[in-house]
Amino acid sequence: MPSTFLAIGECMVEMAPTGEGTFKMGFAGDTLNTAWYVRKALGQDWKVAYYTGVGKDQVSRQMTDFLNEAGIETGYIRELQDRTVGLYMIQLKDGERSFAYWRSQSAARCLADDPGVLSAAMDNAGLIYFSGITLAILSPEGRRAFFQALKSARQKGAKAAFDPNLRPRLWEDAETMRSCVTDAAGLCDFVMPSFEDEEAYFGDATPSISADRYLAAGAEMVVVKNGPQEVIVATASDRNAFSPAPVSNVVDTTAAGDSFNAGFLAEYLVTKSVTASVAAGARLAGMVIQHRGALVDCLEPA
Repeated sequence: MPSTFLAIGECMVEMAPTGEGTFKMGFAGDTLNTAWYVRKALGQDWKVAYYTGVGKDQVSRQMTDFLNEAGIETGYIRELQDRTVGLYMIQLKDGERSFAYWRSQSAARCLADDPGVLSAAMDNAGLIYFSGITLAILSPEGRRAFFQALKSARQKGAKAAFDPNLRPRLWEDAETMRSCVTDAAGLCDFVMPSFEDEEAYFGDATPSISADRYLAAGAEMVVVKNGPQEVIVATASDRNAFSPAPVSNVVDTTAAGDSFNAGFLAEYLVTKSVTASVAAGARLAGMVIQHRGALVDCLEPA
């Protein structure tokens, strides 16, 4: 039976600029972006599934149809009568993006409200992937249920991967964010932070300090991304730095970290080679940032 890569989080309606003063509608979100690229990169001996909350309206049906058409299984997604999906708009300047969000009543905020469904989804996974945004949108009770289900799934043999993806505006306060992210890291086999966030919100002076902090929290392996700079991969017994090939034609950095995570994890699940996994992640991210939007069908330079 194929193993399952299960991503958990919030998939949203994305309005991405076309470059002609208009916007194109799509679906994206940090954990969905990773799942989408994992499905493209990982062999068919792995299933890829997504767990979230959606409404029962037309746009929610469009979203689940989109996931199914991409080969991402949706059987555990919760459907809620009185909620719908969130929306965000990308704005670009010199290849860097900013976002405007409409998500306060997103159905994904209720993804952990039924612990039985959540546990059933996790218990059938070979690898569980989530992010700081997954945790940030939950209530305190939802976070506790999420952590309990994750602990149970890992005791049954599942692996876990976590991108802290620090977004303080989604949290009650910065201290809650730092505490929950640290707790989550301690439950994971792979922690995949972006140094820019760690420097800004944890005050880390170097990527190695970020790696040390997450290892101390209990992470098995820490992969610290740093834009075009070196990638640090650290475990309790080993540490290496890798220099990704430079990308000159940066069009849109949306999903750069998400796609790196996908390339890294898809390769590592097959080969267990850190060197090959960093190369795969950097190669995929390098192609993605040469196109507009989070999900790029044609992974060749524009």
